Amino acid sequence: MSRGRGGDWRYIADDGVTASFGLAADEAVTRRQGTGQAPPTVRLYTYRSHCALVGRFQRAAAEVRLDECRGRGVAINRRPTGGGAILMGADQLGVAVMTPRAELERSYDRTRELFQRFGAGLCDALRALGIPAEYRRKNDLEVNGRKIAGLGIYFDRSGGLLFHASLLVDLDIPLMLAVLRTPFEKISDKEIATVAERVTTVRRESGSAVPVDEVRALVREGYAATLGVDLAPGDFTADEHGEIAQLERERYGTAAWVEREPAIADTAGSATMKTPGGLVSAHLTLAGDVIKAVYLTGDFFCDERAVVAVERALRWHATDPRRVAATVAALAACEGLALPQVTPEDVGAVVGRAAEAARRSEQAAIAKGCFVNP
Repeated sequence: MSRGRGGDWRYIADDGVTASFGLAADEAVTRRQGTGQAPPTVRLYTYRSHCALVGRFQRAAAEVRLDECRGRGVAINRRPTGGGAILMGADQLGVAVMTPRAELERSYDRTRELFQRFGAGLCDALRALGIPAEYRRKNDLEVNGRKIAGLGIYFDRSGGLLFHASLLVDLDIPLMLAVLRTPFEKISDKEIATVAERVTTVRRESGSAVPVDEVRALVREGYAATLGVDLAPGDFTADEHGEIAQLERERYGTAAWVEREPAIADTAGSATMKTPGGLVSAHLTLAGDVIKAVYLTGDFFCDERAVVAVERALRWHATDPRRVAATVAALAACEGLALPQVTPEDVGAVVGRAAEAARRSEQAAIAKGCFVNP
C-alpha cells in the first residue's frame, strides 16, 4: 500500500445513491485495484433513504421483513462483504476503502488486524468529536459497549481489497426494528429500549445534531492521517461508470443476487425462566447450531454493561448450556461483569431452552413445507 503523498489516493464523496449503485460502485472500483486500473480510493457516501442491506452470506428473507420493506419503499440488496443486515440512509455514512492487496496476504485469518487498520480512520474522526470509539467484538466499533459502526472485509479475485463500514450518525431504531428481523417475537417500547441500549450514534454521543457533512470531513481527515496519504478529490471515470452499470444489470439489480440462499437457514427462538435475581428471557437467532445473535431481557437488576458483555461473548457461540455457562463464568472472573443473583448456569439454561425453541420452530416449518434446510 502506498504511503506517499501527492495524490496517490483518490477521494470520492456522493450522496443519495441507490442500493444497487452504491454496492456496484464499491465492487467495480475494488476489481480494478488488482489490475492498477484505478487508484486506491476512499469513498464516503450516503444511500437514498432507506435501504436494507444484508451480508454476503445471509438469507434475505431471514434477515429482512420483505413485505414491510416493500410497503415502506425500503430497497433491499446484498453486500459483497460479510456481516449482518443493516439499515442505510441519509443519516448513516457509508465508508468504502478500496486498495490493492499487494502487501496483504489473502487471508480472513487477518481480519482483526485489517479491521483495526482500516477502522482507525473512523476512530480518529470520532475522537475529534470527543467520542472514544474502539474496535471490539467480531466486526464492530463501539463506544462504552454500544455499537456505533459495523465493519466488513472482501477480497476480490482480481487482487483488490474492499473495507466496508456503516457509521451511525443517527438511526431510526423503530424503523430499523420494523424492517429488519430480530429474535423478538413482537416489537414494543421495551424491545426498542433494549436495542437502543446496544447501539449508539454520533449525535447521541456528541449531544448535538452534527451534520453528516461535518462527520464526513472528519472521517476524510482521519483516513488521510491514519493511512499516511493525500486524498485527492475525484470521481468515477467513464470506464468505471460503464462497469458499475454492468454490475447493476447483471448482479445488484437482479433477484438472483438479492434472494440467493445460503446453505443453512436461520431460525429464531425465545425462552423465559425464573431465577433468584428475577425473570430472565433469552431471544436468539441460530445459524445452524451456532448463536448468531442473542438478547437478554427480563426484570432483573444489573449494570447494563454486564448484559451487553454477556451478549457479545455469546455471539457465534455454541448453544450447549454447559459451554454457555463456562463462558459467562469466565467473563465474571476475568472482567467482573456478572448478572447479580443470576448464575452462569441460569444463563446457560435459558439460552439452551431458547435454542431448543428455535429448533422446534425449524422442524415445524419443515413439516409445513415452508423451507428446506440442507
